[in-house]
Amino acid sequence: MAAALQTIREAVNSVALDQAVDLAFPGSRISVEWDDSARIDLRLRQQGLLRPLGVAELSDGTLRYLLWIAALLTPRPPGLLVLNEPETSLHSDLLTPLAHLIGGAAAHSQIIVVSHSRALMDALGRAAHRPGTRLSPPDKFRRR
Repeated sequence: MAAALQTIREAVNSVALDQAVDLAFPGSRISVEWDDSARIDLRLRQQGLLRPLGVAELSDGTLRYLLWIAALLTPRPPGLLVLNEPETSLHSDLLTPLAHLIGGAAAHSQIIVVSHSRALMDALGRAAHRPGTRLSPPDKFRRR
């Protein structure tokens, strides 16, 4: 994950990466660091903490959100991307930032989202109205 996020930072769009992190975790920033053996490690710097957190210290939901950033901001977006319950293990506060990521990725890929989360579907509906986003109108989202 660290390598994928660093690739996005260097080759694709560091602004979008920083915005995706800040939207989910206000005042936070990720960094990639190398140790003496050339191993790379991801760090999350959060406002109010005296030191950055390593991957082993992050919650499952935080890690999953960072993985969604890597997948949805990829430098080589696929033609079709199917997201099966992307809300799994995410705190409800992360659903709107995730919807923004999905909306941005929809400009480059056809995306199918399978979800049981009404909150995520509503956030996707709101994201559909953002300029530059190509999502189906909210009334066309199928809900179970």
